[in-house]
Amino acid sequence: MTVSAAQRHVTGLDVEAVSQWIGGLGIGAHGGLRFTRIGQGQSNLTYLVRDEAGGSWVLRRPPLGELLASAHDVAREHRILSGLQDTAVPTPRMFGLSTNPTVSNVPLVLMEYVDGVVVENQAIAESLPTARRREIGLSLARTLGQIHAVDLDRAGLADLASRKPYAARQLKRWYGQWERSKTREIPAIDDLHARLQHAMPDPGEITLVHGDFHLLNVITDRDHGDVVGVLDWELCTLGDPIADLGGLLAYWPQDDDPAPAVFQGPALPGFPNRAELAETYAEVTGRDLSTLGFWHVLGLWKVAIICEGVLRRSIDEPRNAASEQRPTAQTVDDLVTRALAIAEQSGL
Repeated sequence: MTVSAAQRHVTGLDVEAVSQWIGGLGIGAHGGLRFTRIGQGQSNLTYLVRDEAGGSWVLRRPPLGELLASAHDVAREHRILSGLQDTAVPTPRMFGLSTNPTVSNVPLVLMEYVDGVVVENQAIAESLPTARRREIGLSLARTLGQIHAVDLDRAGLADLASRKPYAARQLKRWYGQWERSKTREIPAIDDLHARLQHAMPDPGEITLVHGDFHLLNVITDRDHGDVVGVLDWELCTLGDPIADLGGLLAYWPQDDDPAPAVFQGPALPGFPNRAELAETYAEVTGRDLSTLGFWHVLGLWKVAIICEGVLRRSIDEPRNAASEQRPTAQTVDDLVTRALAIAEQSGL
């Protein structure tokens, strides 16, 4: 496939080699391909791929630079999405996985381009009608229920991860990530880790867990707001489904929070509040939410650690930064402030 001069230098890609790989997949790509970095994601790099005939696909690769062990595994993400193709979970179709070093020095995944609206910044959130905002929020809660209803054996995902107690696994993993990626000492991170260890709930139900489910990681229908695509499955695992709900609440700000979020979209009129999201999820799934406070705090603590890792990567390799919404030290501090407040409210 031909490559234009303007496309020969796309950050993170050998455009000629990747174009040849895509051309050999038999998906109908015609003529020269154009690659454009998209999304607000600060982890795996995502590109919109277009051909001369108007075809569109999405390409994913890990971030640039040195990576923490087990992080940013797009090959594993490909396996998960392939397993979900025939389930009720709205996901893009998979077209290819490359682990060939002559194509790329890191794995690449090519998937379907799903048209719709990603509410990835304040301007988009403010442009939505009030009723649409509510539809989107409630659809997120229902979609989370669909993820947790996946038959693991039928999807070929029963051996995706350990079935050891999920809370302990999460605390060990993310505290380890903190120690390896922190840019400074934050005593409250250590305090929250100790509180969470003390308050760990008994092991419960095991389901598929998305691990990073929030507004920026879904595509919504342009007309009615339903979720039509769930993205960014790199943190997906097996564990307690309420952890996913707690994670969603961690990304869902309200006006009465003690510190602002980087993205305040869900606090706009029309979007359901956190209690309404939890109520909708409970109605759809019938699950007991008595441990939700623990998982909400863990979610905020985990997001703070993720943001610190993104900050570290953007310092080490500035080309990883996707947008002006990249986290700062203040972002991490504000997340810790909210985590402490929720911990107090929940009696942790």
